[in-house]
This record gives sequence, C-alpha cells and structure tokens, in this order.
Amino acid sequence: MATQLSEAKSQTELVISWEALPKDFKLEDEPVENTGQPLLAGALRESLEISGFIQPQMLIASNFGLCATVNGQFIAKAPDWVYVPSVNQVVGNRKSYTPNLEGDIPAIAIEFLSDTEGGEYSVKRAYPPGKWYFYEHILQIPIYIIFEPEGGLLEYYQLENKRYELKQPDENGRHWIDVMGLFLGTWQGTKEARTGYWLRWWDQAGNLLPWAVEQIEQERQRAEQERQRAEQERQQKERLIAYLQSQGIDPNNLPPFE
Repeated sequence: MATQLSEAKSQTELVISWEALPKDFKLEDEPVENTGQPLLAGALRESLEISGFIQPQMLIASNFGLCATVNGQFIAKAPDWVYVPSVNQVVGNRKSYTPNLEGDIPAIAIEFLSDTEGGEYSVKRAYPPGKWYFYEHILQIPIYIIFEPEGGLLEYYQLENKRYELKQPDENGRHWIDVMGLFLGTWQGTKEARTGYWLRWWDQAGNLLPWAVEQIEQERQRAEQERQRAEQERQQKERLIAYLQSQGIDPNNLPPFE
C-alpha cells in the first residue's frame, strides 16, 4: 500500500526548477510545416514594431525554445510565437529562454494549427510532455492562443485556477489583452503573396496596427490628399486673381487692410 501511495504521489507532483540550457542539449529542429507559418509570425511582430510597441526589455520570438527542468529532466518547447514582457538581460542572439531564471514568465504563447493534429492540444504529461500541458501546468503561461489559418478559427484560452478556459471574443470578434493594451483578432486579406486569414492587432480605440506596406500606402494617400488640397488652393487663388483683374483691380497692388 505504501508503495502504491508513493507511486501515485510521484505521478501527481511536479518538481520544477529553472536552469540554463545545457551546453550539450540539442534543441528540436523540426522543419516548418508550410511557408505560411513564418509569414504569420513575422506579421504579428511587424505591426508591433512599426507602432513603437516593442521595447528593448521585451522578448518576442518565433519557434524559440522555452525551457524548464521537471523532475530532473530538461524540457524545451518552441511555440510558433511568444511574448515575454521583460527579461533580465537583453541578449542579441538567444538560443532559448528559461522563465524565472532569465526574466518573466511568457505572457502569451501562440500556436498556428498544423496539418498534423497533436502537438498544439497535447495534454500528455509523461516525458516529454505535450505542448498544452507544458504551457498550462509547468510554465503556467497566462494566455494560450491556437490559430487555424485556413479557416480563420481563433481559440483564445486564459489560465484560471491553473486551467485554460476558452474565452469568447467581443462584438468585433476580438480579444482584449490587458498586458499588451491591445486587441487581437483575425483579418482576411493579402500580404506577401499569401491570401487568407491573419492574426492582427488593434489599439484600444479600435485602430488596426498597420504593416509596413499598409503604412506606405497610408503615407501615399496622405501625400495625395495634400497634393489635391494644394491644387485646390492654387485653383482658388487663380480664380480670385482672374476675378479681380476682370474688375479692373491689380491683384499685385491691393490697398492694405485697415
């Protein structure tokens, strides 16, 4: 009986420690399943960078190892996109990140649903644990998002009482992320020859954070509007000069205002 109780206890308890990546540890180097995933991840970061959101102490990465040691065994999982609000030291070329040891626990982990089901929803707790279990029970990442790019399905989970609970979007189909002060939602359109659904950011006022190509287009439109305004002013001035001349008034020799 004592042995059975001991075995049951060992199955439920997790001894978690936060240690640096061993020098001889080989991170999983799985190939990207499709060319769309890097585009989706890059687009998420791009609009944040353009808007001035990203600060030096933040860590935003894609396919990047998050590390923990569980019951003496080292584990590393690589979400498709991860956001860490603050790290202890800004490092230019990180191979991995160990929460608590190197800074904050990640605030958000995002997975793009792959063609082969399994990893994103895996609650496997035996070594090596599944991604869902690793994020929920070991790292305890507050927000876990699973996005299905083909159909545009966005599943937004929030950690409550140590369990991920599915949350419904607002009336605009978006989720408010308090730690970022931004909304996250889906958007349909074309970028870099990929047409389909994307994850996008909106500010608190509901303004879409632009990508670089959109910002260039906005600037072009503003320049065109300014050109049209200047042209209208020029035409109005010419009409006024023509009218004054028709009345025998020299527009270059007008009396001063009193």
